[in-house]
Amino acid sequence: MNPSRGPWLGAICALTILLGAFLLFQVQPLLSKWILPWFGGGPAVWTTCMLFFQSVLFAGYAYAHFSERCLPPTVRVAVHLGLILAAAAFLPVGPEDGWKPSGPGDPTLRILLLLAVDVGVPYFLLSSTGPLVQAWFSRVYPDRSPYRLYALSNAGSLAALLSYPFVFEPALGLRAQSSLWAWMFLGFAALYSAGTVAAWRAGPPPAAPAEARKAPSAFRHRALWVLLPAFASWMLLAATHQLCQDVAVIPFLWVLPLAAYLLSFIVAFDHPRWYKPRMFAPCMAALAFAAAALTATHAESPLMFVLVITGTLGALFCVCMVCHGELARLKPEPRLLTAYYLAISGGGALGGLLVGLVAPVVFSTVLEWKLGIGIAYTAAWGLIAWTRRGNILDRRNVAAMLLVVAVTGGAFLCVLFGSSGTSVEATRSFYGVLHVKDYAWDGVREGGCRDLISGRIRHGRQYLHPDERRKPTTYYVEASGVGRAIMLFQSRPDLRVGVVGLGVGTLAAYTVQPSQLIRFYEINPEMKGLAERHFTYLGDCRGRTEVAPGDARLSLAGESPQGFHVLALDAFTGDIIPTHLLTVEAMGLYVRHLAPDGVIAVHISNRTLDLRPVVRGVARRHGLETLTVELTVARDEPGDSSTWMLCTRSKSVLRDLGPHAMADGDARETIWTDDHSDLFSVLRLR
Repeated sequence: MNPSRGPWLGAICALTILLGAFLLFQVQPLLSKWILPWFGGGPAVWTTCMLFFQSVLFAGYAYAHFSERCLPPTVRVAVHLGLILAAAAFLPVGPEDGWKPSGPGDPTLRILLLLAVDVGVPYFLLSSTGPLVQAWFSRVYPDRSPYRLYALSNAGSLAALLSYPFVFEPALGLRAQSSLWAWMFLGFAALYSAGTVAAWRAGPPPAAPAEARKAPSAFRHRALWVLLPAFASWMLLAATHQLCQDVAVIPFLWVLPLAAYLLSFIVAFDHPRWYKPRMFAPCMAALAFAAAALTATHAESPLMFVLVITGTLGALFCVCMVCHGELARLKPEPRLLTAYYLAISGGGALGGLLVGLVAPVVFSTVLEWKLGIGIAYTAAWGLIAWTRRGNILDRRNVAAMLLVVAVTGGAFLCVLFGSSGTSVEATRSFYGVLHVKDYAWDGVREGGCRDLISGRIRHGRQYLHPDERRKPTTYYVEASGVGRAIMLFQSRPDLRVGVVGLGVGTLAAYTVQPSQLIRFYEINPEMKGLAERHFTYLGDCRGRTEVAPGDARLSLAGESPQGFHVLALDAFTGDIIPTHLLTVEAMGLYVRHLAPDGVIAVHISNRTLDLRPVVRGVARRHGLETLTVELTVARDEPGDSSTWMLCTRSKSVLRDLGPHAMADGDARETIWTDDHSDLFSVLRLR
């Protein structure tokens, strides 16, 4: 036997593909988290990052395919070794601050360019690892199937994803993670180089007899190689977006759907016995229906959040299991291995393209998950009918009953995904979907009201009756923390209030003199137009209003000290948490813009995150004392329950606001910096 074909080369193949997959999926949450706060902190940032990663994965698979098919062995080795050296030259990864956006607008192209410059070459090399190493393996060991290595590759990816939120993110800052990743990449590069040379020295495998070669795959098989992974990719990104919208935009909830997606690959490609269409089809129909029902419940309790996450992940896993199980049944002989993987990666990139670029243009609301669930539910019943066609043809009464169940369930799904209220306008941008809705009766005031809603969060409400429309509502009523803080200074002619987060402009109602100023900072360019077209708080303001477009922190950093008596941070009530607005560095910037006796009011009414330790920790780093004002509102009273933390150096302000503060026995402090923040540590579900 040729010594170059010994078992040690198989070990190199296994280690290379395992480490490459680990690094491939470790860098995704690292860089996505790094740039997340730069671009508004919404699910679209992760979706855009996934579009980039899937597109480069496709490019890496294309390189593997064409280098194996078109390049002579010596040239192939030289090109690949050169690519390994080029990738090492880009270490360590980590975006420069110059990539931060300078103004409002859709940052999709900027994110794609940033990632291409920062990690494009190393990620391209890592992307080529799977198909190339399996091609080596099939040449060196022609009597052994290379597809088990594909399951090993996905196992490495899964290990990277699960270790990130539980091990790397809590323990290390972003730059430390980047350095560790760079050292691991250098080890991978050495291993990859050794495997490249060893596979080249092993030479080509013995030629198979002509009669042993399979006929080329049919066109419909090749089409399914693309369409099946495309739909699985669509559902992956749609489920991730849905979970982030329902719970929080954190790496933990990016990782879970991707883990379910990869687990289906591992199970489907490990052995044919794991995928049984007769079993997975009914499960897919049931879980698709359950996920839709849970999504429509508008969960508020921790238990319901757990059920929503579980139902969404269960439906995603079943869909991916059916897609990838059918894909595994269509896998060709090793001779067509690189073409097969190229088609799979192309399908994944197509799904990412549809969700990341096409859907925001075509849909005015987030319909990707609902549409995907509808398709999955319909396809599941079609698969049930196909796999049990013999029984159905023999028993017409059973067929009729199944048809009634399927149609009734489909009709119920349509009802579940409907919405209440009269829609006035809906807009969609990179920063999310905004709905303006009218309600004839809000349960408190006659005359009706108008709401601004994003996802499940109400960002503002105004009563429609002329006598009521000037009154502060929701979280901003006079008894709220921010209301009490502003009213301390309301009599001053020089009152200056800064607000991070425009909403519908409710806080403009607190100005009472023409010389007073309220300045809003808003990153979503659609928000100002909606507030001016459909609400009157800005137009009715008795003082002056200003709206500064773009990221609040970048805007404040470029301004001279504003001397705000109250600086309200109202960017944390939704499921999109811009962590860069709650770091030690950010708090130092706020203090610079504060009047000597001013108050920083932080709105922390969040269903899933307990931000009190973070606000307390970063405030005390700058010598600020904190008070927590919690307002509980009964259902038959105007306003919404809210929690505000008030940060100030002023003893007189602390004395005046003290009677309204709650006794807080929790003295925990969490310090977030621009380099290290961990949303999972403050997740209420824990």
